[in-house]
Amino acid sequence: MEITEFVESLRLDGSLLADAAEEAGPDARIPACPEWQMRDLVTHIGRVHRWATEFVTQGVQQPSRPPEAPELSDDELVAWLREGHHHLVLALHSAPQDLAAWTFLPAPSPLAFWARRQAHETSVHRVDAQQALGASLTPLPSAFAADGIDELLTGFHGRDRSRLRTDVPRTLRLRATNAPGADWTVRLSDAPPHTVRTATEDGGDGPDTDKPADCTIEGPAEELYLALWNRLPWDAMTITGDETLPQLWRERAGL
Repeated sequence: MEITEFVESLRLDGSLLADAAEEAGPDARIPACPEWQMRDLVTHIGRVHRWATEFVTQGVQQPSRPPEAPELSDDELVAWLREGHHHLVLALHSAPQDLAAWTFLPAPSPLAFWARRQAHETSVHRVDAQQALGASLTPLPSAFAADGIDELLTGFHGRDRSRLRTDVPRTLRLRATNAPGADWTVRLSDAPPHTVRTATEDGGDGPDTDKPADCTIEGPAEELYLALWNRLPWDAMTITGDETLPQLWRERAGL
């Protein structure tokens, strides 16, 4: 996906998140994060947006923690969220293509990283807000959802801090049925997971397709994306093989 597409997704989902938060109210419970109420979700994403904006606008080269939220009343929180989201969208729109800044996942460039990461961060938390409201989820484009699966598998779960480990080596194959090339094999062991893309963008076979997986999970890209982020159950997926692996994901793949 292009950087401009990520920024547009961020713009739309941030606005939808704020709308849902405003309608649900600060006391609404977040289903995927039972210890959180809406005020906690709004505070979290407001801090993260401002944190990302600092890297994009100031070219910060070292890691840092998100800034603390100011002391705000419940009535002020959503406006504060909208303000930070607006500044992040503007920062990404106006940033130079050769932006130099710290990143924490592989990416073609720092600008591509921050646009992609904030788009998916906001998308997942927009789902949280809409679920807390009890509203229908706004659909996600299949290409965007497939990209989010790729970021999660090859990025977050390629790091040492991933807790997705098994005592006995296992393989998990994940396939989005409505996105060309959206097919991955995850090798699980007592080391960090290793993910390979097991289909090419034109739908042809990639590496490792001749080796059967212990478990294969297939479904539409959006549903698979949200299930992997533990925002939807596996019910909409077709699961073949070892059904303990989806449960293992549920228990250990949280970030």
